Amino acid sequence: MDGRAASQTITDKIPYLLKAGVEPIVLSGITGLKDQRFPHYQYLAWGPAGFRFDFRHWVANRYGRGVLYKVSTSIVSIALAPFIALERALLGYSSQWSWVFPAFFHGRKLIRAGKVDVVFSVGSAWSAHLAGVWLKKATGIELISEVHDPMVLRKDENDQGIAKPTNRDAAFRHYLEAQLTQHSNLVWWFTDGALHYAGVRNPNLNTPNNAYGFMVLPGAEPPGGLSAGQQHVYTEHLNICHFGSLAKDRSLSTILKALIPLFQKYPEARQHIRINAYGAPLDSLTLDALKQWGFEDVLIAHGRLEKDPVTGKLGRERVVEKMQKADVLLLMLGHEEWCTEYIPSKFYEYLWAGRPIWGISHRNPQLDQMLLERGSYICYDDSDEKVAAMLETIWLDWRKQQLIQPIWKPIGVDQAVATILNAVQAHQ
Repeated sequence: MDGRAASQTITDKIPYLLKAGVEPIVLSGITGLKDQRFPHYQYLAWGPAGFRFDFRHWVANRYGRGVLYKVSTSIVSIALAPFIALERALLGYSSQWSWVFPAFFHGRKLIRAGKVDVVFSVGSAWSAHLAGVWLKKATGIELISEVHDPMVLRKDENDQGIAKPTNRDAAFRHYLEAQLTQHSNLVWWFTDGALHYAGVRNPNLNTPNNAYGFMVLPGAEPPGGLSAGQQHVYTEHLNICHFGSLAKDRSLSTILKALIPLFQKYPEARQHIRINAYGAPLDSLTLDALKQWGFEDVLIAHGRLEKDPVTGKLGRERVVEKMQKADVLLLMLGHEEWCTEYIPSKFYEYLWAGRPIWGISHRNPQLDQMLLERGSYICYDDSDEKVAAMLETIWLDWRKQQLIQPIWKPIGVDQAVATILNAVQAHQ
């Protein structure tokens, strides 16, 4: 799916896997584009909540979000409502759980036909990992697993995630992580922190007859639309740009609050600073802050950049153009405990844009180190004063036309694939 982190992470690996002689057969949901380079099978989730989710995206991708979308999705939602309520009452799992059934049955058929040597489960959605575990148990095939986000969300820095959660979906993810460490041949995470805590919860990891676990930096490919050697041009506005999703723990209200002391100290700054939000609706805290402080002239919500029907540019290509024109790229980690085990995928795209990054971090030494060694603005979300002080530093640097010059050290996908293939070879 264009611009979706979970899809982008595996899609970017494909050319390197093909070059290495890997012959993929992809089983995925129906919401993305069908790859024409190799067999790609797309399946609907079988449960009512998953079906509704997939149907909405399928209609939007094919027909847009006009009248047909509103009418058809409303009819489907009403028809499925009682079944979704029953599904939630009985199971309480996330909507995509039921995709495991078509993935398992079709995957087993391919394995029995002798067309598959290794199952590679990729998630984000945990149904892919569950399908991988089921296939390993049913056929004995080799299983390798890539865990994008931490499967177990710790509550605080003293919580190691060992206790079984009370929430049913969280409890199943807790169980599934243990299954991966037992039944996968190889399993990897995207940060040192995620690997560490998975090992704490599952001491069988990296022991004989259990999974070998390691860390892989996913990186990103140079995005389409990237202009090599593009010189930055200062304009009348200091454009601070945020790309990606927003939430209560990752809210632009943090930046809006920091504008108050800055505008009091430098009233002229209001005419020049612009906060640009791309890729997602504004979160509730940001909307409340706009109502309270009236910064509608400062914050510009551009929404999600889709494929341009006139130029033919994909959303991802349009995004990188905006990144390269930014004065500063804003990276907010979020202050939930699990964010200490997570690096936003957008960070790797930011590195290709060649613009200074303003990272607002939260006890994530791995991310902090990567930001610092590349030349970045960095502060921490444990006080409003630190954020306000960094915004003032950026303002003063911009006014002098002396913003930090980032060190060009992007992280490509080639190194990720090399790490994975080396691990596969070493553990055959």
